Amino acid sequence: MHSTPSTFDERYRAVEARDTRFDGQFVTGVRTTGIYCRPSCPARTPKPSNVTFFRTSAAAHEAGFRACKRCLPEAVPGSPEWNLRGDTVGRAMRLIADGVVEREGIGGLAARLGYSSRHLGRLLIAELGAGPLALARAHRAHTARTLLVSTDLPIADVAYSAGFGSVRQCNDTVREVFAMTPTELRARRRGADPAPGAITLLLPVREPFDAAGLLAWFAARAIPGVEQVTHFGYRRTLDLPGGPGLLELELGRQTGQVRMRASLATLADLGSAVARTRRLLDLDADPLAVDAALSRHPAIAPLIAETPGVRVPGTVDAHETLIRTMIGQQVSVASARTALTRLVAELGRPAPTRGATEQPGENTPDTLFPTMAKIAEHGDETLRGPEARRRAVTAAAAALAAGTLELGQGDDGRDQRRRLLERRGIGPWTADYVRMRVLGDPDVLLAGDSAMRAGARARGLPSDQRGLLAWAERAAPWRSYLTTRLWSETGTTSVTPRQETP
Repeated sequence: MHSTPSTFDERYRAVEARDTRFDGQFVTGVRTTGIYCRPSCPARTPKPSNVTFFRTSAAAHEAGFRACKRCLPEAVPGSPEWNLRGDTVGRAMRLIADGVVEREGIGGLAARLGYSSRHLGRLLIAELGAGPLALARAHRAHTARTLLVSTDLPIADVAYSAGFGSVRQCNDTVREVFAMTPTELRARRRGADPAPGAITLLLPVREPFDAAGLLAWFAARAIPGVEQVTHFGYRRTLDLPGGPGLLELELGRQTGQVRMRASLATLADLGSAVARTRRLLDLDADPLAVDAALSRHPAIAPLIAETPGVRVPGTVDAHETLIRTMIGQQVSVASARTALTRLVAELGRPAPTRGATEQPGENTPDTLFPTMAKIAEHGDETLRGPEARRRAVTAAAAALAAGTLELGQGDDGRDQRRRLLERRGIGPWTADYVRMRVLGDPDVLLAGDSAMRAGARARGLPSDQRGLLAWAERAAPWRSYLTTRLWSETGTTSVTPRQETP
């Protein structure tokens, strides 16, 4: 298994080998040219004495380097390190990618993380070489570049959707980062966006990529009106900070890329939509590292070889995921889907489609998942099943609506789990499942899950909870990927726990 190179010699060897596995994990600044590159850049390898390595492109920008025009280091998947890490730096990077700095400022980012703005800045500079403002600026530059080369949006719209305060600010940043004007960058575009009101982007993904596994997962759980799964695609509505949106994702047709087509209430939500899509599909994972680690164990090595590149499904909405998980407790996936279909039909909200899908039909998603306030008020009338469970769901929704329960991708994993377990009706399975989906935690083992234990039994692994927990220690820190693989082993997509706190 390879890990993120930490020493100068390790990074330089990766650059000499032009190893694409490390693209997105660090960048190489070349002092003689003033540019920075991805590790796999095809240009001549610079001398070690002329090289400086940076953890992020933002740090390279702060040091005065410009992005390479040849290898375009911004056009790579994000570092898998931010999925693996649950510390303040990892949480900050996930929130910055979701556009929190643009919406709430540095103060809002710091408040979400429980620090003062000054202390957060010191933390990020010490570890990444750039503060939150520089990191957000680099993210805006990346979004602007993506739009310039992938769409035909006017430059003013590009500036706004990337989070810049003005066209001039966008022009200056793009010129500084890429040593090209927006017009010059646009000359590299692959084609104009074919339909008004919709934006099409190609999102990079590390191969191998088990698109079929993700689509099977979504298909088993898709709520009519909110989601639709086709042979190569997944469509769904979603609530973004600026209003409702509709996504169409095409998986598995283009190597190294996922096609994302979006209709948004405001272009300012584009960065957030991209970040949530990447989390939903686990696009920033390092599948070679994960598969190599799991393949060391003979009992599951054939499973890895049969289906390389398995991803852990994430989420686009933390609140929705908690409610869906609680409704699915102690019942089959099919039963949970029936209950959720009824909930959406009675309490959901209409969502505009505005041409985001190129092949609309009678099943095209047109409904938003109900608001937490609506579920709190009317959920008890709509839901079926034990009264204690209905009360638990509506109480959780009320707490989310009021803000007394906070849940999001910037949470500390341990703190999130503790807060969830304090609530009536939420037990360890639910808390851990939410942590795996919402935070993208790669090391969650749902040993109490009946389908997972059946999958373990099929592979000759211990199938009792204690025995499976003990065996799976050897799969750390990738136990979420083991969980996902064992789910699929039995041909069922059930993730139903046998017992959960009432």
